Amino acid sequence: MDAAGHDRVEAGRRTRWSDGASVAAAVADAHRREWAFVLAAAVRVTRDLDLAEECVQDAYAQALAAWSQRGVPAKPGAWLTTVARRRALELLRREATMRRLLPYLLTEQTEPGPGGGGDPAIPDDRLRLIFTCCHPALSVEAQVALTLRLLCGLKTAEVARAFLVGEATMAARITRAKKKIAAAAIPYRVPATDELPARVDAVLTVVHLLFTTGHTAPAGAELIRRDLVERSLELARMLRTLLPDDAGVAGLLALILLTDARRGARTGADGRLVLLSEQDRSRWDRRAIDEGVALVRHALRHRPPGRFALMAAIAAVHAEASAWQDTDWAEIVALYDLLVRLWPSPVVALNRAVAVGFARGPAAGLAALDALAAEPQLAGYAYAASSRGAFLARLGRVAEARAAYEEAVLLTENAVERAYLAARLHHLPPVAQDEPSW
Repeated sequence: MDAAGHDRVEAGRRTRWSDGASVAAAVADAHRREWAFVLAAAVRVTRDLDLAEECVQDAYAQALAAWSQRGVPAKPGAWLTTVARRRALELLRREATMRRLLPYLLTEQTEPGPGGGGDPAIPDDRLRLIFTCCHPALSVEAQVALTLRLLCGLKTAEVARAFLVGEATMAARITRAKKKIAAAAIPYRVPATDELPARVDAVLTVVHLLFTTGHTAPAGAELIRRDLVERSLELARMLRTLLPDDAGVAGLLALILLTDARRGARTGADGRLVLLSEQDRSRWDRRAIDEGVALVRHALRHRPPGRFALMAAIAAVHAEASAWQDTDWAEIVALYDLLVRLWPSPVVALNRAVAVGFARGPAAGLAALDALAAEPQLAGYAYAASSRGAFLARLGRVAEARAAYEEAVLLTENAVERAYLAARLHHLPPVAQDEPSW
């Protein structure tokens, strides 16, 4: 294409983004795709996480106005990076700002330090930043929350949902983590090769939560946030390249592949949610399943198996069943028994209870759910209420099922899931006259 042709294409592209709604969509898309890169560039200038985040947020705010007037640039990430860095330099020139900064918060090494710092084997700036935020001086929860908030671009409310805590609690946790980084003068740099093993588990947790947040978006009109799913898969593959012998990495990549293989069958042509039991399995990605199963076998050779290997093994049982009725629920319960001992999470226990219901009947599943009734983290968890409603409905306890589904609808902010739950509620049979109303 000649220069004139390129200019015509560019002019047409800018025209398409000229209205306010399109510009807002372009800024939102740039936020999903470019946030980590822009933040990394700002941190290198500011040497301060809070100030860097402020500069990046300001750049995105400026984009709304500037792009509405001049069109969306050909490289939105480069535009945002330039604006954020300029804003950072402007603030750094102010003496008051300079005095409050800790000059050693960021240590940019031009030469490898002890242990080979700045390992070039880490192939992507986002992964380097995740490893950096996952510093062992912070608690694992703080590492994960800070990384999801700052480097994955998730809102504080989204991070809070991932941890099943309130937004205010999560905001305070993230603030404390930032203050600890500043007070302890933790260097913001690429970890040395010998420092990587101490950070791997937190990094895997970050990538896993990133995937789960994308797999079923906590809120919004779409069931899936494809950008988060694809980013987590990309990061997991990078980790696999970086640490090919790590069983946890193999297990995480397997889990993502096997779970995401069902993506194309999770919604119907009308956009409605399709449960695993009703999905057209011919629409599953068999290549991803084959790769995932091979990785599961590799991960399970490590003894004892880790949590990601066990979760991937559960996903593999589902993936290898030719039909819903062929699912080996006894094997799934056995795997959950191992997982809940290794990782005693309330959500894991909830998933085990659901598996028990399919393996041993709804009464057994309901009993397992009732045993978790005192878990505070599950009190506001929609899946706990909807699972209870499903078992109660199968047992013919319609009034209780209705109450459980009503609770689940109130707790669900994803429009696709809420529509499904509302439909289940609508199709419940009438309450029998001799059944008590709760």
